[in-house]
Amino acid sequence: MLSSIKNISYLIKITRTFGQYNLLFFLERSTIPIVALRIVQTIFRAKKKGGVGERLTQALKELGPTFIKFGQALSTRSDLLGDETTQHLSTLRDDLAPFNSLDVRQIIEKELNGKTEDFFSNFTWEPVAAASIAQVHFATTNEGKEVAVKVLRPDIEKAFEKDISLLRWLAGILDSTQPKMRRLQLLEVVNTFEETVLLEMDLRLEGAAADELRENFIHEPYFQVPKVFWKLTSQRVLTTERINGIAIDRRETIMKACHDPDIILTRAAAALFKQIFRDGFFHADQHPGNLFVGEKGEIIAVDFGIMGRLDSKTRKYLAEMLISFLNRDYTRVAELHFEAGYVPNEKSLKAFTQACRSIAEPILDKSQNEISIAKLLAQLFQVTKTFNMQTQPQLLLLQKTMLTAEGVGRVLCPNANMWLLAQPLIDDWVNTNISPEMIFNNTITEISNALKRLPVTMANIEKNTSLIANKGIQIETGATHDPFIRKKRTVLNGLILVMITFIILLTMIL
Repeated sequence: MLSSIKNISYLIKITRTFGQYNLLFFLERSTIPIVALRIVQTIFRAKKKGGVGERLTQALKELGPTFIKFGQALSTRSDLLGDETTQHLSTLRDDLAPFNSLDVRQIIEKELNGKTEDFFSNFTWEPVAAASIAQVHFATTNEGKEVAVKVLRPDIEKAFEKDISLLRWLAGILDSTQPKMRRLQLLEVVNTFEETVLLEMDLRLEGAAADELRENFIHEPYFQVPKVFWKLTSQRVLTTERINGIAIDRRETIMKACHDPDIILTRAAAALFKQIFRDGFFHADQHPGNLFVGEKGEIIAVDFGIMGRLDSKTRKYLAEMLISFLNRDYTRVAELHFEAGYVPNEKSLKAFTQACRSIAEPILDKSQNEISIAKLLAQLFQVTKTFNMQTQPQLLLLQKTMLTAEGVGRVLCPNANMWLLAQPLIDDWVNTNISPEMIFNNTITEISNALKRLPVTMANIEKNTSLIANKGIQIETGATHDPFIRKKRTVLNGLILVMITFIILLTMIL
Protein backbone atom coordinates (compact mmCIF):
# COMPACT_ATOMS: atom_id res chain seq x y z
CA MET A 1 0.00 0.00 0.00
CA LEU A 2 2.78 2.42 1.00
CA SER A 3 4.66 1.55 -2.18
CA SER A 4 1.62 2.36 -4.32
CA ILE A 5 1.15 5.71 -2.54
CA LYS A 6 4.80 6.61 -3.22
CA ASN A 7 4.45 5.58 -6.86
CA ILE A 8 1.25 7.62 -7.26
CA SER A 9 2.95 10.67 -5.71
CA TYR A 10 5.91 10.22 -8.05
CA LEU A 11 3.54 9.70 -10.99
CA ILE A 12 1.86 13.05 -10.28
CA LYS A 13 5.28 14.74 -10.48
CA ILE A 14 5.99 13.03 -13.82
CA THR A 15 2.53 13.94 -15.15
CA ARG A 16 3.06 17.57 -14.15
CA THR A 17 6.44 17.67 -15.91
CA PHE A 18 5.09 15.99 -19.05
CA GLY A 19 2.08 18.32 -19.00
CA GLN A 20 4.30 21.40 -18.83
CA TYR A 21 6.17 20.11 -21.88
CA ASN A 22 2.91 19.35 -23.72
CA LEU A 23 3.60 15.61 -23.78
CA LEU A 24 0.25 14.30 -22.53
CA PHE A 25 -1.06 13.91 -26.07
CA PHE A 26 -0.16 10.20 -26.04
CA LEU A 27 -3.01 9.66 -23.57
CA GLU A 28 -5.47 10.61 -26.32
CA ARG A 29 -4.85 7.16 -27.85
CA SER A 30 -5.71 5.44 -24.56
CA THR A 31 -9.09 4.46 -23.13
CA ILE A 32 -9.04 7.28 -20.57
CA PRO A 33 -12.36 9.21 -20.76
CA ILE A 34 -11.94 12.41 -22.77
CA VAL A 35 -13.39 14.53 -19.91
CA ALA A 36 -10.77 13.19 -17.47
CA LEU A 37 -8.05 13.79 -20.05
CA ARG A 38 -9.09 17.40 -20.58
CA ILE A 39 -9.08 18.00 -16.81
CA VAL A 40 -5.55 16.63 -16.51
CA GLN A 41 -4.39 18.75 -19.46
CA THR A 42 -5.99 21.86 -17.93
CA ILE A 43 -4.36 21.31 -14.52
CA PHE A 44 -0.92 20.60 -16.00
CA ARG A 45 -0.99 23.30 -18.66
CA ALA A 46 1.77 23.28 -21.27
CA LYS A 47 4.41 26.01 -20.93
CA LYS A 48 7.15 24.77 -23.27
CA LYS A 49 7.31 24.87 -27.04
CA GLY A 50 9.29 23.04 -29.73
CA GLY A 51 9.14 19.69 -31.49
CA VAL A 52 8.08 16.49 -29.74
CA GLY A 53 11.63 15.14 -29.58
CA GLU A 54 13.01 18.39 -28.19
CA ARG A 55 10.29 18.66 -25.55
CA LEU A 56 10.64 15.01 -24.51
CA THR A 57 14.40 15.37 -24.19
CA GLN A 58 14.05 18.45 -21.96
CA ALA A 59 11.38 16.77 -19.80
CA LEU A 60 13.57 13.72 -19.19
CA LYS A 61 16.50 15.95 -18.23
CA GLU A 62 14.29 17.72 -15.70
CA LEU A 63 13.13 14.41 -14.19
CA GLY A 64 16.68 13.35 -13.40
CA PRO A 65 19.34 10.66 -13.91
CA THR A 66 17.18 7.55 -14.28
CA PHE A 67 14.94 9.20 -16.85
CA ILE A 68 17.95 10.51 -18.75
CA LYS A 69 19.29 6.94 -18.89
CA PHE A 70 15.85 5.68 -19.92
CA GLY A 71 15.71 8.28 -22.67
CA GLN A 72 19.12 7.12 -23.91
CA ALA A 73 17.76 3.56 -24.04
CA LEU A 74 14.66 4.73 -25.94
CA SER A 75 16.87 6.54 -28.48
CA THR A 76 17.39 3.14 -30.15
CA ARG A 77 13.67 2.65 -30.70
CA SER A 78 12.94 4.68 -33.82
CA ASP A 79 10.56 1.85 -34.74
CA LEU A 80 8.40 3.03 -31.83
CA LEU A 81 9.04 6.76 -31.56
CA GLY A 82 10.09 7.84 -35.05
CA ASP A 83 13.28 9.41 -36.37
CA GLU A 84 12.78 12.98 -35.14
CA THR A 85 12.17 11.98 -31.52
CA THR A 86 14.97 9.39 -31.29
CA GLN A 87 17.48 11.79 -32.88
CA HIS A 88 16.80 14.27 -30.08
CA LEU A 89 16.97 11.54 -27.43
CA SER A 90 20.34 10.43 -28.77
CA THR A 91 21.74 13.83 -27.70
CA LEU A 92 20.95 13.19 -24.02
CA ARG A 93 24.03 13.46 -21.84
CA ASP A 94 23.90 12.67 -18.15
CA ASP A 95 26.31 15.36 -16.89
CA LEU A 96 25.44 15.92 -13.24
CA ALA A 97 26.80 17.72 -10.20
CA PRO A 98 29.67 15.75 -8.60
CA PHE A 99 29.40 14.13 -5.19
CA ASN A 100 31.78 15.27 -2.45
CA SER A 101 35.37 14.18 -1.93
CA LEU A 102 34.63 12.66 1.49
CA ASP A 103 32.30 10.13 -0.15
CA VAL A 104 34.92 9.44 -2.82
CA ARG A 105 37.55 8.72 -0.19
CA GLN A 106 35.23 6.47 1.83
CA ILE A 107 34.22 4.43 -1.21
CA ILE A 108 37.83 3.96 -2.40
CA GLU A 109 39.12 2.99 1.03
CA LYS A 110 36.27 0.56 1.66
CA GLU A 111 36.49 -1.05 -1.78
CA LEU A 112 40.30 -1.32 -1.90
CA ASN A 113 40.63 -2.12 1.80
CA GLY A 114 43.21 0.52 2.71
CA LYS A 115 43.93 4.23 2.92
CA THR A 116 43.84 6.22 -0.31
CA GLU A 117 47.50 7.12 0.28
CA ASP A 118 48.35 3.39 0.29
CA PHE A 119 47.49 3.28 -3.42
CA PHE A 120 47.91 6.78 -4.82
CA SER A 121 50.74 9.27 -4.33
CA ASN A 122 48.57 11.99 -5.79
CA PHE A 123 44.77 12.15 -6.15
CA THR A 124 42.81 15.00 -7.78
CA TRP A 125 39.67 15.27 -5.67
CA GLU A 126 37.94 17.53 -8.18
CA PRO A 127 36.38 15.15 -10.76
CA VAL A 128 37.09 15.59 -14.47
CA ALA A 129 33.66 14.15 -15.34
CA ALA A 130 30.49 13.44 -13.36
CA ALA A 131 27.61 11.36 -14.72
CA SER A 132 24.49 9.71 -13.31
CA ILE A 133 26.18 6.49 -12.22
CA ALA A 134 29.81 7.43 -11.55
CA GLN A 135 32.42 10.17 -11.74
CA VAL A 136 36.07 10.15 -12.81
CA HIS A 137 39.17 11.50 -11.04
CA PHE A 138 42.78 11.71 -12.17
CA ALA A 139 45.47 10.24 -9.93
CA THR A 140 49.02 8.92 -9.81
CA THR A 141 49.77 5.50 -8.35
CA ASN A 142 52.54 4.91 -5.85
CA GLU A 143 54.44 3.28 -8.73
CA GLY A 144 54.27 6.54 -10.68
CA LYS A 145 51.58 5.51 -13.18
CA GLU A 146 49.12 8.22 -14.28
CA VAL A 147 45.61 6.79 -14.02
CA ALA A 148 41.92 7.64 -14.24
CA VAL A 149 39.82 6.43 -11.30
CA LYS A 150 36.10 5.90 -11.85
CA VAL A 151 34.02 5.82 -8.65
CA LEU A 152 30.39 4.73 -8.42
CA ARG A 153 27.99 7.22 -6.80
CA PRO A 154 27.06 6.44 -3.18
CA ASP A 155 23.71 4.62 -2.77
CA ILE A 156 23.17 4.76 -6.53
CA GLU A 157 21.60 1.28 -6.49
CA LYS A 158 18.80 2.40 -4.16
CA ALA A 159 18.08 5.51 -6.22
CA PHE A 160 17.81 3.57 -9.47
CA GLU A 161 15.76 0.78 -7.89
CA LYS A 162 13.19 3.36 -6.76
CA ASP A 163 12.86 4.83 -10.26
CA ILE A 164 12.89 1.46 -12.05
CA SER A 165 10.22 0.19 -9.65
CA LEU A 166 8.04 3.13 -10.66
CA LEU A 167 8.68 2.58 -14.38
CA ARG A 168 7.82 -1.11 -14.09
CA TRP A 169 4.67 -0.34 -12.08
CA LEU A 170 3.56 2.24 -14.62
CA ALA A 171 4.39 0.00 -17.60
CA GLY A 172 2.38 -2.83 -16.03
CA ILE A 173 -0.67 -0.61 -15.58
CA LEU A 174 -0.50 0.70 -19.16
CA ASP A 175 0.04 -2.80 -20.54
CA SER A 176 -3.00 -4.20 -18.72
CA THR A 177 -5.38 -1.26 -19.21
CA GLN A 178 -4.39 0.26 -22.55
CA PRO A 179 -4.60 -2.38 -25.32
CA LYS A 180 -3.48 0.10 -28.01
CA MET A 181 -0.17 0.63 -26.21
CA ARG A 182 0.75 -3.05 -25.89
CA ARG A 183 2.63 -3.06 -29.19
CA LEU A 184 5.15 -0.70 -27.54
CA GLN A 185 6.21 -3.62 -25.27
CA LEU A 186 6.79 -1.23 -22.39
CA LEU A 187 7.54 -3.94 -19.82
CA GLU A 188 10.16 -5.43 -22.12
CA VAL A 189 11.71 -1.99 -22.62
CA VAL A 190 11.88 -1.39 -18.85
CA ASN A 191 13.36 -4.85 -18.19
CA THR A 192 16.02 -4.35 -20.86
CA PHE A 193 16.83 -0.94 -19.42
CA GLU A 194 17.15 -2.41 -15.92
CA GLU A 195 19.55 -5.11 -17.13
CA THR A 196 21.74 -2.50 -18.84
CA VAL A 197 21.88 -0.25 -15.78
CA LEU A 198 22.67 -3.13 -13.41
CA LEU A 199 25.60 -4.11 -15.61
CA GLU A 200 26.89 -0.53 -15.53
CA MET A 201 26.78 -0.60 -11.73
CA ASP A 202 29.48 -3.26 -11.49
CA LEU A 203 32.69 -1.58 -12.61
CA ARG A 204 34.48 -4.94 -12.72
CA LEU A 205 32.33 -5.79 -15.74
CA GLU A 206 33.34 -2.55 -17.41
CA GLY A 207 36.97 -3.38 -16.73
CA ALA A 208 36.50 -6.83 -18.28
CA ALA A 209 34.93 -5.25 -21.37
CA ALA A 210 37.86 -2.85 -21.70
CA ASP A 211 40.32 -5.72 -21.43
CA GLU A 212 38.51 -7.79 -24.06
CA LEU A 213 38.36 -4.88 -26.52
CA ARG A 214 42.03 -4.09 -25.84
CA GLU A 215 43.04 -7.69 -26.57
CA ASN A 216 41.07 -7.64 -29.83
CA PHE A 217 43.21 -4.71 -31.06
CA ILE A 218 46.49 -5.53 -29.35
CA HIS A 219 48.31 -5.83 -32.71
CA GLU A 220 46.70 -2.76 -34.31
CA PRO A 221 48.33 0.46 -33.07
CA TYR A 222 45.82 2.77 -34.79
CA PHE A 223 43.14 1.87 -32.18
CA GLN A 224 43.94 1.75 -28.47
CA VAL A 225 42.14 0.98 -25.23
CA PRO A 226 43.52 2.02 -21.82
CA LYS A 227 45.01 -0.71 -19.63
CA VAL A 228 43.00 -1.77 -16.55
CA PHE A 229 44.82 -1.82 -13.19
CA TRP A 230 43.04 -4.77 -11.61
CA LYS A 231 44.70 -4.42 -8.20
CA LEU A 232 43.05 -1.01 -7.94
CA THR A 233 39.67 -2.12 -9.29
CA SER A 234 36.57 -3.47 -7.53
CA GLN A 235 32.79 -3.40 -7.93
CA ARG A 236 32.60 0.34 -7.17
CA VAL A 237 36.07 1.50 -8.29
CA LEU A 238 37.69 1.16 -11.72
CA THR A 239 41.26 2.29 -12.31
CA THR A 240 42.60 2.54 -15.84
CA GLU A 241 45.56 4.02 -17.64
CA ARG A 242 45.15 7.79 -18.12
CA ILE A 243 45.03 8.86 -21.75
CA ASN A 244 45.93 12.12 -23.43
CA GLY A 245 44.25 13.12 -26.65
CA ILE A 246 41.99 15.44 -28.60
CA ALA A 247 38.23 14.82 -28.67
CA ILE A 248 37.50 13.28 -32.05
CA ASP A 249 34.93 15.94 -33.04
CA ARG A 250 37.42 18.86 -32.72
CA ARG A 251 38.39 19.05 -36.36
CA GLU A 252 40.35 22.29 -36.17
CA THR A 253 42.38 21.18 -33.14
CA ILE A 254 43.13 17.86 -34.83
CA MET A 255 44.39 19.66 -37.93
CA LYS A 256 46.54 22.03 -35.83
CA ALA A 257 48.13 18.92 -34.30
CA CYS A 258 49.16 17.95 -37.87
CA HIS A 259 46.69 15.08 -38.23
CA ASP A 260 44.71 14.49 -41.43
CA PRO A 261 40.97 14.26 -40.58
CA ASP A 262 40.40 11.95 -43.57
CA ILE A 263 42.95 9.48 -42.19
CA ILE A 264 41.44 9.74 -38.71
CA LEU A 265 37.96 9.00 -40.07
CA THR A 266 39.28 6.06 -42.10
CA ARG A 267 40.85 4.63 -38.95
CA ALA A 268 37.68 5.18 -36.94
CA ALA A 269 35.61 3.47 -39.66
CA ALA A 270 38.02 0.52 -39.82
CA ALA A 271 38.01 0.14 -36.04
CA LEU A 272 34.21 0.16 -35.83
CA PHE A 273 33.96 -2.27 -38.77
CA LYS A 274 36.33 -4.74 -37.09
CA GLN A 275 34.50 -4.46 -33.77
CA ILE A 276 31.17 -5.22 -35.44
CA PHE A 277 32.04 -7.80 -38.08
CA ARG A 278 35.37 -9.36 -37.13
CA ASP A 279 34.85 -9.58 -33.35
CA GLY A 280 31.11 -9.22 -32.82
CA PHE A 281 31.91 -7.05 -29.78
CA PHE A 282 31.61 -3.28 -30.13
CA HIS A 283 31.79 -0.07 -28.11
CA ALA A 284 28.17 1.06 -28.07
CA ASP A 285 28.59 4.57 -26.65
CA GLN A 286 30.77 6.31 -29.23
CA HIS A 287 29.94 9.95 -28.56
CA PRO A 288 32.80 12.48 -28.84
CA GLY A 289 33.49 12.41 -25.10
CA ASN A 290 34.49 8.75 -25.37
CA LEU A 291 36.75 8.87 -28.46
CA PHE A 292 40.03 10.74 -28.68
CA VAL A 293 42.89 11.18 -31.14
CA GLY A 294 46.33 10.44 -29.68
CA GLU A 295 49.61 12.18 -30.51
CA LYS A 296 50.42 9.59 -33.22
CA GLY A 297 46.98 9.88 -34.80
CA GLU A 298 45.65 6.75 -33.13
CA ILE A 299 42.02 6.46 -32.00
CA ILE A 300 41.71 6.02 -28.22
CA ALA A 301 38.43 4.80 -26.70
CA VAL A 302 37.26 5.21 -23.09
CA ASP A 303 34.14 4.36 -21.04
CA PHE A 304 33.09 0.75 -21.65
CA GLY A 305 29.89 0.62 -19.62
CA ILE A 306 27.72 0.01 -22.69
CA MET A 307 28.97 -2.68 -25.07
CA GLY A 308 27.19 -4.63 -27.80
CA ARG A 309 27.54 -8.22 -28.99
CA LEU A 310 26.55 -9.85 -32.28
CA ASP A 311 26.66 -13.58 -32.94
CA SER A 312 28.16 -15.00 -36.14
CA LYS A 313 24.80 -15.49 -37.84
CA THR A 314 23.71 -11.89 -37.19
CA ARG A 315 27.05 -10.52 -38.43
CA LYS A 316 26.78 -12.44 -41.70
CA TYR A 317 23.21 -11.27 -42.21
CA LEU A 318 24.15 -7.67 -41.44
CA ALA A 319 27.22 -7.61 -43.69
CA GLU A 320 25.45 -9.09 -46.71
CA MET A 321 22.42 -6.86 -46.12
CA LEU A 322 24.55 -3.69 -46.05
CA ILE A 323 26.41 -4.69 -49.21
CA SER A 324 23.12 -5.51 -50.94
CA PHE A 325 21.66 -2.15 -49.90
CA LEU A 326 24.73 -0.25 -51.12
CA ASN A 327 24.52 -2.19 -54.43
CA ARG A 328 20.76 -1.50 -54.57
CA ASP A 329 20.03 -5.24 -54.78
CA TYR A 330 16.72 -5.03 -52.94
CA THR A 331 15.58 -8.52 -53.85
CA ARG A 332 18.60 -9.94 -52.03
CA VAL A 333 17.96 -7.62 -49.07
CA ALA A 334 14.44 -9.01 -48.78
CA GLU A 335 15.61 -12.62 -49.19
CA LEU A 336 18.11 -12.15 -46.37
CA HIS A 337 15.34 -11.07 -43.99
CA PHE A 338 13.33 -14.18 -44.82
CA GLU A 339 16.39 -16.43 -44.53
CA ALA A 340 17.27 -14.96 -41.13
CA GLY A 341 13.71 -15.57 -39.93
CA TYR A 342 13.11 -11.88 -39.23
CA VAL A 343 10.08 -11.80 -41.54
CA PRO A 344 7.47 -14.62 -41.40
CA ASN A 345 7.43 -16.91 -44.44
CA GLU A 346 3.75 -16.21 -45.14
CA LYS A 347 4.55 -12.57 -45.97
CA SER A 348 5.11 -11.54 -49.58
CA LEU A 349 8.74 -11.44 -50.69
CA LYS A 350 7.90 -9.05 -53.54
CA ALA A 351 6.00 -6.70 -51.24
CA PHE A 352 8.90 -6.63 -48.78
CA THR A 353 11.34 -6.02 -51.65
CA GLN A 354 9.24 -3.03 -52.67
CA ALA A 355 9.27 -1.75 -49.08
CA CYS A 356 13.08 -2.06 -48.93
CA ARG A 357 13.39 -0.09 -52.17
CA SER A 358 11.08 2.65 -50.87
CA ILE A 359 13.20 2.93 -47.72
CA ALA A 360 16.62 2.91 -49.36
CA GLU A 361 16.25 4.96 -52.55
CA PRO A 362 15.55 8.33 -50.86
CA ILE A 363 18.64 7.77 -48.67
CA LEU A 364 21.05 6.29 -51.23
CA ASP A 365 20.07 8.90 -53.83
CA LYS A 366 21.63 11.65 -51.71
CA SER A 367 25.18 12.90 -52.10
CA GLN A 368 27.89 10.68 -50.65
CA ASN A 369 28.39 12.62 -47.44
CA GLU A 370 24.65 12.63 -46.67
CA ILE A 371 24.05 8.87 -46.94
CA SER A 372 23.14 7.48 -43.52
CA ILE A 373 23.19 3.72 -43.02
CA ALA A 374 21.92 4.27 -39.47
CA LYS A 375 18.82 6.08 -40.77
CA LEU A 376 18.36 3.34 -43.36
CA LEU A 377 18.32 0.72 -40.59
CA ALA A 378 16.03 2.87 -38.47
CA GLN A 379 13.47 3.14 -41.27
CA LEU A 380 13.82 -0.57 -41.97
CA PHE A 381 12.90 -1.30 -38.35
CA GLN A 382 9.81 0.89 -38.75
CA VAL A 383 8.25 -1.59 -41.16
CA THR A 384 8.12 -4.16 -38.34
CA LYS A 385 4.43 -3.54 -37.74
CA THR A 386 3.40 -4.08 -41.38
CA PHE A 387 5.46 -7.24 -41.94
CA ASN A 388 5.43 -8.59 -38.37
CA MET A 389 9.23 -8.42 -38.22
CA GLN A 390 10.69 -9.56 -34.91
CA THR A 391 12.42 -6.81 -32.93
CA GLN A 392 16.17 -7.46 -32.73
CA PRO A 393 17.53 -5.68 -29.59
CA GLN A 394 21.17 -6.20 -30.62
CA LEU A 395 20.53 -4.48 -33.96
CA LEU A 396 18.73 -1.58 -32.28
CA LEU A 397 21.80 -0.94 -30.12
CA LEU A 398 24.00 -1.21 -33.20
CA GLN A 399 21.80 1.26 -35.08
CA LYS A 400 22.18 3.78 -32.26
CA THR A 401 25.96 3.25 -32.31
CA MET A 402 26.04 3.79 -36.07
CA LEU A 403 23.98 6.96 -35.77
CA THR A 404 26.37 8.42 -33.19
CA ALA A 405 29.43 7.39 -35.22
CA GLU A 406 27.98 8.97 -38.37
CA GLY A 407 27.37 12.23 -36.53
CA VAL A 408 30.98 12.31 -35.32
CA GLY A 409 32.20 11.43 -38.82
CA ARG A 410 30.33 14.33 -40.41
CA VAL A 411 31.86 16.80 -37.97
CA LEU A 412 35.33 15.37 -38.53
CA CYS A 413 35.06 15.14 -42.34
CA PRO A 414 31.96 16.92 -43.70
CA ASN A 415 32.52 15.67 -47.27
CA ALA A 416 33.25 12.00 -46.50
CA ASN A 417 31.14 8.97 -45.57
CA MET A 418 32.57 6.46 -43.12
CA TRP A 419 30.52 3.54 -44.48
CA LEU A 420 31.72 4.05 -48.03
CA LEU A 421 35.26 4.16 -46.63
CA ALA A 422 34.58 0.85 -44.89
CA GLN A 423 32.80 -0.79 -47.85
CA PRO A 424 35.95 -2.53 -49.21
CA LEU A 425 36.49 -4.05 -45.75
CA ILE A 426 32.88 -5.25 -45.67
CA ASP A 427 33.23 -6.71 -49.21
CA ASP A 428 36.38 -8.61 -48.23
CA TRP A 429 34.76 -9.88 -45.05
CA VAL A 430 31.68 -11.11 -46.93
CA ASN A 431 33.82 -12.83 -49.60
CA THR A 432 35.87 -14.57 -46.91
CA ASN A 433 33.15 -15.52 -44.45
CA ILE A 434 30.22 -16.24 -46.76
CA SER A 435 32.15 -18.08 -49.48
CA PRO A 436 31.16 -21.67 -50.44
CA GLU A 437 34.35 -22.93 -48.77
CA MET A 438 33.53 -21.22 -45.49
CA ILE A 439 29.92 -22.43 -45.57
CA PHE A 440 31.22 -25.99 -46.15
CA ASN A 441 33.68 -25.69 -43.26
CA ASN A 442 30.97 -24.33 -40.95
CA THR A 443 28.71 -27.24 -41.89
CA ILE A 444 31.46 -29.74 -41.03
CA THR A 445 32.00 -27.97 -37.71
CA GLU A 446 28.27 -28.18 -36.91
CA ILE A 447 28.24 -31.91 -37.75
CA SER A 448 31.28 -32.48 -35.56
CA ASN A 449 29.66 -30.61 -32.66
CA ALA A 450 26.47 -32.64 -33.12
CA LEU A 451 28.50 -35.86 -32.89
CA LYS A 452 30.16 -34.64 -29.70
CA ARG A 453 26.71 -34.05 -28.19
CA LEU A 454 25.42 -37.49 -29.26
CA PRO A 455 26.29 -39.35 -26.00
CA VAL A 456 24.49 -36.71 -23.93
CA THR A 457 21.50 -36.77 -26.29
CA MET A 458 21.25 -40.57 -26.08
CA ALA A 459 21.60 -40.48 -22.28
CA ASN A 460 18.76 -37.95 -22.04
CA ILE A 461 16.53 -40.09 -24.25
CA GLU A 462 17.26 -43.12 -22.07
CA LYS A 463 16.57 -41.09 -18.92
CA ASN A 464 13.24 -39.81 -20.28
CA THR A 465 12.26 -43.34 -21.34
CA SER A 466 12.98 -44.59 -17.81
CA LEU A 467 10.86 -41.81 -16.33
CA ILE A 468 7.96 -42.75 -18.61
CA ALA A 469 8.30 -46.40 -17.56
CA ASN A 470 8.33 -45.43 -13.86
CA LYS A 471 5.05 -43.58 -14.35
CA GLY A 472 3.30 -46.78 -15.34
CA ILE A 473 3.85 -47.11 -19.07
CA GLN A 474 5.13 -50.61 -19.76
CA ILE A 475 8.00 -50.79 -22.23
CA GLU A 476 8.64 -54.34 -23.42
CA THR A 477 11.67 -55.67 -25.27
CA GLY A 478 9.48 -57.38 -27.83
CA ALA A 479 6.83 -55.99 -30.15
CA THR A 480 4.43 -53.49 -28.68
CA HIS A 481 1.07 -52.20 -29.79
CA ASP A 482 1.33 -48.97 -27.80
CA PRO A 483 1.45 -46.18 -30.46
CA PHE A 484 3.33 -43.85 -28.08
CA ILE A 485 6.09 -46.40 -27.55
CA ARG A 486 6.29 -47.12 -31.27
CA LYS A 487 6.65 -43.40 -31.95
CA LYS A 488 9.42 -43.07 -29.36
CA ARG A 489 11.29 -45.99 -30.88
CA THR A 490 10.86 -44.59 -34.39
CA VAL A 491 12.32 -41.24 -33.30
CA LEU A 492 15.19 -42.97 -31.50
CA ASN A 493 15.98 -45.16 -34.50
CA GLY A 494 15.81 -42.11 -36.77
CA LEU A 495 18.28 -40.21 -34.60
CA ILE A 496 20.68 -43.14 -34.61
CA LEU A 497 20.40 -43.46 -38.40
CA VAL A 498 21.04 -39.72 -38.89
CA MET A 499 24.08 -39.81 -36.63
CA ILE A 500 25.51 -42.87 -38.40
CA THR A 501 25.05 -41.08 -41.73
CA PHE A 502 26.90 -38.03 -40.37
CA ILE A 503 29.74 -40.26 -39.19
CA ILE A 504 30.03 -41.89 -42.63
CA LEU A 505 29.98 -38.51 -44.43
CA LEU A 506 32.52 -37.03 -42.07
CA THR A 507 34.82 -40.02 -42.56
CA MET A 508 34.57 -39.73 -46.35
CA ILE A 509 35.27 -35.99 -46.27
CA LEU A 510 38.20 -36.14 -43.90
